[in-house]
Amino acid sequence: MDISYQTGGQKFNYRVCALFLNDGRILAMRDERSPYYYLPGGRVKLGETAEDAILREVREELGIGPRIARPLWLNQAFFTEDVDGLRYHELCLYFLMEHETTGLWKRGLRFSGCERRHSHVFEWLAFERLEETYFYPLFLKREIFSLPETLTLRTDVEYPSSVLFEKERIF
Repeated sequence: MDISYQTGGQKFNYRVCALFLNDGRILAMRDERSPYYYLPGGRVKLGETAEDAILREVREELGIGPRIARPLWLNQAFFTEDVDGLRYHELCLYFLMEHETTGLWKRGLRFSGCERRHSHVFEWLAFERLEETYFYPLFLKREIFSLPETLTLRTDVEYPSSVLFEKERIF
């Protein structure tokens, strides 16, 4: 069971995301339900560790078994989702992944994949291109240039969507 629930027009999610980096590019994805790019990953299941969840999600979405290099951020996000219009309270752990031995980069700058009944398009986006790209999370458009060395707590509030408040704390 995914750690996610909806009440009225609000939804809580506990998620994990993978950062795959190569030569000044980050691997992003889209599917038939989403007009924007986002990172590989998904919801954590009840009783599952965040580390196990990210490895499972990457296997499901990309069919590879990478290693976790290190956790980067625990992001507390409050936003209105562009597709379903719900107000989200989301906790997401972002992991930097090691993928050099997986052959992922050899699939090309753009490739497709399928997970259950959903098709995905993956693309290696240049860091400099993120600012002009319809891409979430927004904070990554800046933070991609200086990844934290230790797990960093972040808080992003986007209510309304045109106003962004963010905090970052390192422990």
